[in-house]
Amino acid sequence: MLGCLTTWIGRKFDIPSLIHPGRRLYRRMVQTAGDQRAARDEAARQTLREQEAAADAEAAQDGTDGIADGVERPAAKVPASTNPEVSEGEHVSGFQFEEVASEMEQAANQYDPENAMEILAMVEGLPAALTSVANVMKILAERSDSEFPLEKEVADGFNDIFGALMSAVAVAEDMGPLFRQAHEQDIARHEDPRNGTEAEKGWNV
Repeated sequence: MLGCLTTWIGRKFDIPSLIHPGRRLYRRMVQTAGDQRAARDEAARQTLREQEAAADAEAAQDGTDGIADGVERPAAKVPASTNPEVSEGEHVSGFQFEEVASEMEQAANQYDPENAMEILAMVEGLPAALTSVANVMKILAERSDSEFPLEKEVADGFNDIFGALMSAVAVAEDMGPLFRQAHEQDIARHEDPRNGTEAEKGWNV
């Protein structure tokens, strides 16, 4: 409303400064805002240029320093290798079958069953145990023939051992029935006790 009034007065009395004062004010505000924005942009660009220059100077300084000066060194002397030394002629294997076999031998020497039924369970498990041992030789035979840098005769040797062990498996399979036949009455007292296990203990000597 004020702008309309001043515009009418300005035109009536030919005073240009009173004509459309709002438009002139708007243009002045826009120009001022533009000037301020340009000043801010220039200040930001100047700050960015200064930061880039500082970064370039720091990078150049780092490049002139010796690499060895920037490497941290331990206080104590570090050994060249942590691997144990192996004397000439000594071979370290990841598969030491003799150690496993020795442990089985020691277990047999120390075996102290609680009763004969435990021995029966062990006997009936022999075929599976010996089959596992035989399979070790079978695997070695197959890998010696296809993977290891060995002659065919070596693979054949492992195969012969495998065959011999499988013959032992066949004998072991007869051990369970033989054990049960030889101790039929004793086993019956445990597997089918008369009037319960406690009553059957009356026959124990």
